[in-house]
Amino acid sequence: MEKTTSQKIRLGLFVIIGLLLFILAIYFIGNKQQMFGKTSHLETVFNNVNGLQLGNNVRYSGIKVGTVQGIDMVNDTTIIVDMIIDKSIFKHIKKDAIATIGSDGLVGSMVINIVPGEGTMPAVNPGDQIRSLNRIRTDDLLNTLSVTNQNAALLTGNLLTITDEIIKGKGTVGVLLNDTLIAKDLKQTMSYLKTTSKNSSESLTKLNQLISSLDKKDNIIGVLKDTAVANKIKNIVGNLNKSSTEINKVVANLNKTIINAKEGKGALNYLSNDPKLVKKIDSTMTNVNEASKRLNENLEALKHNFLFRGYFRKLEKKKLKEQKKTAD
Repeated sequence: MEKTTSQKIRLGLFVIIGLLLFILAIYFIGNKQQMFGKTSHLETVFNNVNGLQLGNNVRYSGIKVGTVQGIDMVNDTTIIVDMIIDKSIFKHIKKDAIATIGSDGLVGSMVINIVPGEGTMPAVNPGDQIRSLNRIRTDDLLNTLSVTNQNAALLTGNLLTITDEIIKGKGTVGVLLNDTLIAKDLKQTMSYLKTTSKNSSESLTKLNQLISSLDKKDNIIGVLKDTAVANKIKNIVGNLNKSSTEINKVVANLNKTIINAKEGKGALNYLSNDPKLVKKIDSTMTNVNEASKRLNENLEALKHNFLFRGYFRKLEKKKLKEQKKTAD
């Protein structure tokens, strides 16, 4: 049975539509896997890929820039991951960038996140290898949490034991909490400390007032702070210093004179220690006294002589006038 024309047309349209859908599917899949764009390789090294698979996405600053092309296990601690990255992104990725493995959401597939560096290094070249930062594995995290839970349980048990002993009045803390006498003593001690603190505060206030009063001019320290008074005191001290120096000189000269007299030097020693000279001085003084006495007698005789009587009367009158003027 031959097919009609309409059936042939329908079959052709079905084949064409299926082929177009197949091409579109290949295009989208290839575009997702960076198969049709201009790409280059970039490598990094992990010690654990945490379930990373071929075809997983590679992101730079949260933007998809490539996919995982290969995973090569060198040894038990070294795994080389080959990534194909869009060439237009290479100029933004610096040599100090860091690759980490994360998950796409809470339960999504694993992805490689490239964290930008500081921006001072040059850009990477195709085929370069960048640093990596290994994440903490889930098993290690669970083991750590298990140990933490065990320690928390032990700590809780110890706290329960301590609180139980405190409630029963055991230990120093239990005695302090349950003994009313000690509580009263502590209360009284705190009262004494409060009183002492108050008295200390009052004493400090008085001391501050006393220190402040020292700056006033009605006391000694205040007067000494006056520059005029300080200069006067300085001058007085200077004059006293000069007077002391002069007195020291006089005392030194007097000591020298006394020493010379003791040692038999000078006229004073000669006058005081020569007996012949002393006798001569005594006889001389006796003669002077006798001469003076005779002179007085001669003057008295002249007063009674008629030749000189008028002269002496004039002298007496003149003397009386001067005495009257002085009395007036």
